[in-house]
Amino acid sequence: MSRTSAPAPVDQPVDAPLSHGLKQRHLSMIALGGVIGAGLFVGSGAGIAAAGPSIVIAYAISGLLVMLVMRMLGEMSAANPASGSFSVHAERAIGPWAGFTVGWAFWFLLCVAVGLEGIGAAKIMTGWLPGTPEWAWVALFMLVFCGTNLAAVKNFGEFEFWFAALKVGAIALFLGIGVLAILGILPGTDAPGTANLTGDGGFMPNGSEGLVVGLLASVFAYGGLETVTIAAAESEHPVQGVAKAVRTAMWRIALFYIGSMAVIVTLVPWGDPKVVEKGPYVATLDHLGIPAAGQIMNVVVLVALLSAMNANVYGASRMACSLVARGQGPKALGKVFGGVPRVAVLVSSVFGFSCVLLSYWRPNDVFMWLLNMIGAVILVVWIFIAVCQLVLRRKLERESPEKLVVKMWLYPALTWVALAGMAAVFVLMAREADTRTQLYYTGGLVLALAVVGYVRQVAVAAKGDAEALDAEAGKG
Repeated sequence: MSRTSAPAPVDQPVDAPLSHGLKQRHLSMIALGGVIGAGLFVGSGAGIAAAGPSIVIAYAISGLLVMLVMRMLGEMSAANPASGSFSVHAERAIGPWAGFTVGWAFWFLLCVAVGLEGIGAAKIMTGWLPGTPEWAWVALFMLVFCGTNLAAVKNFGEFEFWFAALKVGAIALFLGIGVLAILGILPGTDAPGTANLTGDGGFMPNGSEGLVVGLLASVFAYGGLETVTIAAAESEHPVQGVAKAVRTAMWRIALFYIGSMAVIVTLVPWGDPKVVEKGPYVATLDHLGIPAAGQIMNVVVLVALLSAMNANVYGASRMACSLVARGQGPKALGKVFGGVPRVAVLVSSVFGFSCVLLSYWRPNDVFMWLLNMIGAVILVVWIFIAVCQLVLRRKLERESPEKLVVKMWLYPALTWVALAGMAAVFVLMAREADTRTQLYYTGGLVLALAVVGYVRQVAVAAKGDAEALDAEAGKG
């Protein structure tokens, strides 16, 4: 019988022997702070400029979609923790070609993102130290985080713990100041009431088109939540760690993202050019007369970028290691030393730095191709997660119901709702010229990987069948 579409057994060991050096406090803080990135601190300004006060609705809708995705991923990861996370689940549910496709697409996304975050961090540093070359700062950051990830995994955990703690503290302080200002309790401020929410064009000043642009911007600001399920495989108690992280996802999203947007659009007129030029958080603090607001937020944004670099080098190396351990990549990438996939760390870091060099050497063609190719990868990952959950949930209920520590709400109805939501986002992207280009490039990347993955799957199956026939002939 051909094995071209047979998924791996649920109990099959699929990951390389990595260490378990992450403590529960590391995992909890990674889960708590992983949701807070530069996309929230800076990128949300463009969404506010397009959607106005209705950006709160946009973030609520996309936040609901992300919560459903994380619940599905949490269900599968708690049942079968693996450093390959959704790539492993895709291989089990759909077949090796699916694990290959989504795993290498995500690796590509993380490596390019490492370069982008390095460029962003370097721009902040050159703003403080004019005349210093950006590429040198990027190289320094790369060396630091490559070195961190080459050492024991607990070093990555410690860096992320303190990075996340600072981001969480900054958001909590911002929300506290914002609420006091809204209530009119903050010294030197008057309660704004609903003037900024209903004036200057109303709650949806640019109509449904503005809301759509804000929605697309908000969807991609939630990237980073998946890392916690990758890290869980190297924690002391993987199942409990994933379960706890997923169960707190709802209030984290509501508080950090939706809460922040509500505070900003209540306090600052949405049309204020500073919202885009300086970022919505800096604009809000400036509006309230907080001294040195710009420099304070620059420090926070720098930390967010460095945190994302660190997490993405980690995530890329673990995904590559997991793929190789399952026979889905070059064997050299899967070598583990002292519980750390050091070759994968080095290759992922070098690829990320190569993207930075391309941004200087070929900014208008090769670098833009890279950016467009990763434009919709996260949506592809989410679709694979939803499809896998539909398949694996039935298998778990039938074969290992005790592994369902985390359960998807109202299965399968909400899984289908999430898939419909993802399809709707694709349709909305197809309507916008800029995002339509990203769809084409991402589609090309995913299709190419799927073809390679399927050819590999057929070749492996044919080889296995031939070996089986030879063994039978030998017995005869």
